[in-house]
Amino acid sequence: MAAGTAAAALAAGQLGRKAPAIAQNRPLNLYSSRHYNTDDELYNSFTRQTGIKVNLVEGKADQLIERVKSEGRNSQADILLTVDGGRLWRAKESGILQPIYSPNLNSLIHADLRDPDGTWYAFSRRARVILYRKDRVKPWELSSYEELMNPKWGGKILIRSSSNIYNQSLVGSLLAAHGPDLTLAWARGMVANFAREPEGNDTAQIRACAAGVGDIAIANSYYVARLAKSNKPADKEVIKAIGVFFPNQTGPNGRGTHVNVSGGGVTKNAPNKEAAIAFLEHLVSRQAQEFFAEGNNEYPVVTGVSIDPVLASYGEFKADPLNPDVFGKNNAAALKIMDRAGWK
Repeated sequence: MAAGTAAAALAAGQLGRKAPAIAQNRPLNLYSSRHYNTDDELYNSFTRQTGIKVNLVEGKADQLIERVKSEGRNSQADILLTVDGGRLWRAKESGILQPIYSPNLNSLIHADLRDPDGTWYAFSRRARVILYRKDRVKPWELSSYEELMNPKWGGKILIRSSSNIYNQSLVGSLLAAHGPDLTLAWARGMVANFAREPEGNDTAQIRACAAGVGDIAIANSYYVARLAKSNKPADKEVIKAIGVFFPNQTGPNGRGTHVNVSGGGVTKNAPNKEAAIAFLEHLVSRQAQEFFAEGNNEYPVVTGVSIDPVLASYGEFKADPLNPDVFGKNNAAALKIMDRAGWK
């Protein structure tokens, strides 16, 4: 942890100086599907430190990937930022990212959180947790994602549709752990236990759980923390009603809780490649990592960076070390399994 902290401090110090190799009069064009206003400070701090203006182009991940792909050599995009390892893998497979070499990124970001070929790097993490109604379910009744296919949970599980990339990646991770036959059996068991047909986003699942529509919900950790920080009385009541459980911590399925990432890479035809690399290195500075942690309730990727107090209150957990590249490759097969299982 000390080594990671020192390296992060060194990275921040290096970014505080203007690098002569970077063309400061040329803007950095950032294509991002992260629709969080809090990210503005990440861009502004980079401009303050380097003098390079950041032009932000926002859109849905798949649309941005297709846009860069269709623009080809004429693309003005320097960086693609997006959420979920499945989409990062799609960007890589579509040929719109280029491999880069950065000793700074490679030393600060663990190998499980970056592309083996150097085309993308993760900059924040989010755990896919189990939420439960505290008056109906006790934490010792829960154990793993696999156990949710148990008939005792019949009519009690709330989760998003199969079209959601977060769920596709979760099933892709199960596919890596168990193979297609067992994963299909699990998916069928899950569908049999749904409290309702999938609808809404992760926040909708949490609210429905608190309202008693079901006893268990699956959602990303930052959605829970966001509700916990809300000043709205209705949101406070939701948080009072639910508990947070990190699955797959022990036993035969104790590989760890499924963790997904938000990350990015340098585009294949980036006009300002040097600035793009510098920006990615900026995102692993202590300042940026703390902002990821506090600004959008995400877990940092750099060792030694403090975790947001609300996230920390849910406790420590063991994360599944599976590289997102794996469940990205499994995405198509995972979607077919979900379809066969009747997961709408």
